[in-house]
Parts: sequence; structure tokens; C-alpha cells
Amino acid sequence: MTDPRYPIGKHQRQASYSPADLEGMIRTLEQFPAQFRAAFAGLTASQLETPYREGGWTLRQLAHHVPDSHINAYVRVKLALTEANPTIKPYAEELWANLPDSGLPIEVSLSLLEGIHSRWTVILRSLQPSDWARTFEHPENGLTRLDQSLALYDWHSRHHLGHAVNLRSRMGW
Repeated sequence: MTDPRYPIGKHQRQASYSPADLEGMIRTLEQFPAQFRAAFAGLTASQLETPYREGGWTLRQLAHHVPDSHINAYVRVKLALTEANPTIKPYAEELWANLPDSGLPIEVSLSLLEGIHSRWTVILRSLQPSDWARTFEHPENGLTRLDQSLALYDWHSRHHLGHAVNLRSRMGW
């Protein structure tokens, strides 16, 4: 059995990405909001309070975490495109997951995710080959190129989709 924390495995940063790789990852980001919405469709309030794994977040927290994370990623791309190697601010995702807005109906965050991904993919599709080498500095993770950031969020999308889909499958929902 695979590790339930990593339903698609751990993210592996590559040294470089081809134009075809980048196109595939952008396509993932375009398709993800609809797939994520489908993974949460029809769940009851009780089901949304179920952790996706032992010691993990509830499905409700997961539904709110993903747009929180992707908003930060979107802003990091915009900073890297408009500033020379900006230092970005990390955030305490575990603490964010326990703030009062994580108790809202998930529709709020599913709609937010759709909007962020619409804007994010427009920017990503506009990038010239040289733009993918633009960087930002993460205080904990070091220098990150935009192609590496895209790869991380391609993985992040599929990773958390896997959490929701796997729980539904295990529970027979």
C-alpha cells in the first residue's frame, strides 16, 4: 500500500522542463478546478468533516487549503515577472487551515479556485521561453524558477485531488 500522505508520490524537482512538459502542466492547471469540484460533488456536511487520512485535514479544510496555496503561487508568478528575483513570504498553511474562513461552505473556495486558475493560466500561456527562467527566492526552499514553480503546482493539484478521490473510494461515497 502506498503512503496515504502522498497518493501520487512525493514531488521531484527536475533540472529542466521541455515546452511539451510546460504545456502539459498548464493543461493540468486549466482542468484541475473542474476535477477538484467533481471530487467534492454531493458530499454531505458530515462527509466534509472527515479527514482524508489519519492525522490529516478534513475534506473541508482541504477544499479551502488548495485555493489558499494556489493564490500564493499565482502571486509568486506575478512577482517574479515584475521584479528581479523577489523574496517571497512563506505562509503557515497548517495555521491557515484552522482560521475561521476554513469553516465556510466549500463553494466559496471552489469558485475562488476557478477564478485564480483562469487568471493564472492566462499569464502562464503568455510566457516567452526566457520567462520560464525568471526566479523568486523562497526563504526556506531557496531559488525557484517559474518552470519549477509550475511543476510543483501541477503536482500539488494532482496530489490533493488524489486525497479527495482516494477517500471517496475508500469510503464508498
